[in-house]
Amino acid sequence: MEEPRPDHVPVLRERCVALLAPALSAPGAVVVDCTLGMGGHAEALLEAVPGCRLVGIDRDSEALLRSGKRLARYEGRTSLVHAVYDRLPQVLAELGLDCVHGILFDLGVSSLQLDEAARGFAYAVKAPLDMRMDPTRGTTAAEVVNDYDGRSLVRILREYGEERFAPRIADAIVRARSQAPITDTARLAELVRSAIPAATRRTGGHPAKRTFQALRIEVNDELGVLRAAIPAALDSLCVGGRLVVLSYQSLEDKIVKSVLVARSTSPVPVDLPFVPEGAVAELRLLLPGAQKASAGEIAANPRAASVRLRAVEKVRVAA
Repeated sequence: MEEPRPDHVPVLRERCVALLAPALSAPGAVVVDCTLGMGGHAEALLEAVPGCRLVGIDRDSEALLRSGKRLARYEGRTSLVHAVYDRLPQVLAELGLDCVHGILFDLGVSSLQLDEAARGFAYAVKAPLDMRMDPTRGTTAAEVVNDYDGRSLVRILREYGEERFAPRIADAIVRARSQAPITDTARLAELVRSAIPAATRRTGGHPAKRTFQALRIEVNDELGVLRAAIPAALDSLCVGGRLVVLSYQSLEDKIVKSVLVARSTSPVPVDLPFVPEGAVAELRLLLPGAQKASAGEIAANPRAASVRLRAVEKVRVAA
C-alpha cells in the first residue's frame, strides 16, 4: 500500500485544532473526524491534545486504510469506522458513547479521490466515469450520464452544479450516448466543452468543472447526507462541545449556515432586557461568519481557495 504523501497538508489545519482543542481538555474527551480522508486533521488533533480519543469516519475504505497507517502510533486512542457520516449517531451508539466533545467535517471530495485518476473524479485525465466515494456500492456517474433522462440531467446540472448551460450540456449528452455509451471522463469533459459557447470557455476555469461537481454530488447524495448529518452532529455534542465545518462550495455552506444560525438564535426578542431561563440559544457562534483561508495558505495549498469555515459551541441541550 502506498504511504500517505508527506506533502499532503489539510486545509486550515491549525485553525481547526485551535477551535476544537478547548473542548477537548478534559481527560478522555472524544473528538470525531466525520471525513477522515488522509488523516491529516485527525493526526493534528491527536498530537495537539494528548489526552483525547478520536473516532474517524469515512465512507471510502481506501481512505481508512491509508489514514489507519498514518495514525498507527495512536492506535490505542483511535476508532476508525467505515460509514457515511450521516450515520454518526449509530456509530457513537455502537461505541458506547452518549455524546462527544468535538466534531469536524471537511466536506467535498478528498485529496485521495482527486489525485487517483482511476476514481473518475477529475476531468483533466482519462478514467472510468465512476465518482463514488465508496467504490464498493451505489450508482456510478456513468450510470447517471447514460440512464437518466434529459430533464433529470438538466435538473442535476442546474441544482448541484449551478450550470447556466445545463440544457445545452444535457442535450449534448443525450445525443452522444445514443451513438455509444459515455464511459470515461475525457469523453464527457469534451462533450461539455463543446456544448458551452466558445466565449464562455475562455474564462472561469475548466468548462466541465460544474458538470463534474453536479454528477459527484448526485452519485454520493452529498447534500442529502449533509442535511441529515449536521443536525445529528449537533445533537451528538456534549454541552461545551464544539463543531467545526469546512465547506468548499455554496450549496454545502448554505446548508451548514442555515442550521447553525437557526440553532444559535434565541427566540427572545432582541430588545428584551434579559433572556429567560430556557430561552438561551442552544449554540454559540465561535466566528461572526465564515472564515476564509489566508493568501499565504492558498499559495501553499491551492485547494484552500474556496474554503469556508464555520464553528459553534454547544451551550445547552435542545428542549
